[in-house]
Amino acid sequence: MDTIFFLILRRMRTPLLTLIVAYAVAMAGMAIIPAQDADGNPTTTSFFHAFYFVSYMSTTIGFGELPNPFTDAQRIWVSASVFVTVAVWIYAIGNLIALLQDATLQRAIAERRFRRRVESLTHPFYLVCGYGQTGSALVRGLTDRHLQAVVIDIDPERISLLQLDNQREFVPALCADARSPDALEAAGLKHARCRGVVALTNVNEANLKVAIAAKLLNPDSKVICRADSHEIEANMASFGTDHIYDPFDAFALYIAIAIQAPCQTLLVDWLSGFTGDTISEPHYPPHQGRWVICGYGRFGKAMYKHLKQQGLDLVVIEAEPHKTGIPAEGVVHGRGTEAVTLEEAEIRRAVGLVAGTDHDADNLSIVMTALQLNPDLFVIARENRLQNKELFDGVGAQAIMNPSTIIARRIRVRLVTPLLADFSNLARFQDEAWASTLVARIIALVEERMPYVWEVNIDQEHAFALHDAEDRGLRVTLDTLLRDPRDRDRYLHAIPLLLLQNGERILLPDLDERVEVGDRLLFCGREDARRRMDWVLQNIHALRYVAIGESQREGAVWRWIAGWQGPR
Repeated sequence: MDTIFFLILRRMRTPLLTLIVAYAVAMAGMAIIPAQDADGNPTTTSFFHAFYFVSYMSTTIGFGELPNPFTDAQRIWVSASVFVTVAVWIYAIGNLIALLQDATLQRAIAERRFRRRVESLTHPFYLVCGYGQTGSALVRGLTDRHLQAVVIDIDPERISLLQLDNQREFVPALCADARSPDALEAAGLKHARCRGVVALTNVNEANLKVAIAAKLLNPDSKVICRADSHEIEANMASFGTDHIYDPFDAFALYIAIAIQAPCQTLLVDWLSGFTGDTISEPHYPPHQGRWVICGYGRFGKAMYKHLKQQGLDLVVIEAEPHKTGIPAEGVVHGRGTEAVTLEEAEIRRAVGLVAGTDHDADNLSIVMTALQLNPDLFVIARENRLQNKELFDGVGAQAIMNPSTIIARRIRVRLVTPLLADFSNLARFQDEAWASTLVARIIALVEERMPYVWEVNIDQEHAFALHDAEDRGLRVTLDTLLRDPRDRDRYLHAIPLLLLQNGERILLPDLDERVEVGDRLLFCGREDARRRMDWVLQNIHALRYVAIGESQREGAVWRWIAGWQGPR
């Protein structure tokens, strides 16, 4: 607010002083010039009447001559004063309009409004630094779950785009450099409701500075960062960054796991997807044979590393191999967009292709040319920009790698349903038959749509009815929570995936497992099952009904009605 006042006073100082001087001279002249009363006798005009007359003279003109008709000398002075004061007013109004259009003032007002909105937040929120492809996808995922977010981005066009996006929750946004500690503090880094900071800019150094500032200004906050290089990742980890995501390494590891356990990979994809989307079909990457990798940049190196660990025969096509540090063996010099280069890599006998350059046009050309030579290829294509999604959807690739989508999905899962990460880690130790059975159960519940995944914390805030259920003589199990509060003989369309109880993680717990205060539960199923389960968790009458089949009347009014009806 001090900045706003300073800007106004600095820009309007000269116009205001000019206006004051013009008014002062006009009033002084009216008071000094001889006047006459109603009888024509000489008199003077008081400063009050001079002030009153000049006040409306320069703006309205025509209310008459007060307190008495003017002399010719006064009228000459008034005529000159009118032109001067009107000109000064035009000058002042012009400067005021220019001030209101000043970018610095508008930014100061916007920042002040932003600070007030952040200070007024009453629910937990996450501070998202960077509203590019990854940031926008993450904010959309958070607001779809009715979680609040605050955004900082240095690009004003992205802030304008955020304001046009149809989010379920209002998202305060500030156009500023996220590397500035003042900007982070204005965005609520020290706010009591700030649950974490997510650094998603497209500059590794900026993400590093955000992580450092967050840990120094608010050591208790959770810090999640995107890093596209191992050096930056190691630097972030050195000072306690909670979670660091490399999209290229994450996708390469995902493909490696899909080769070993495709059904488990499909299960995790379903549980981490967007609710309501169509269920994706399973893909089975070939686990033996030759793979051709086009491009040995950050993505190509990650794919080479993880596919090599699977014992696959790899050939790399690279336009500038001397700049990438590529191994000498199995290298073809070229871009991969030409048939002759792919033929040199023996594409006709290959089983898989990775189009991993940082140019979408080249990747699309590589895929189309390779499929003409070998239609049976398993194709992985790197999509650098979401604007080309329709092109990649129609090119015929079985797997599409978009760095922004991968990071946004993983961070969204980490923030919205952190137990899902624990479930995924435990599921890796299970066999494919176990995953196949669970996939079949999920299909039976949700049919052709992605399942809705949610967590339940058994505490007073999120499960008020269960908090004192034991004192009321109610024994609550998973079977109790899964009954429909409208008809207890029917079960909700939900599956308990994980129970965290006394530090122990129970995968796919039995329905007779007892639910206690302090437990955390992970469910998947239909979204309406979540709403009905919340009814049971918060309403003691609904809980009593699903637990024992009846709901006692409680409260003085109901007891009075029951006693009044008894004798009758």
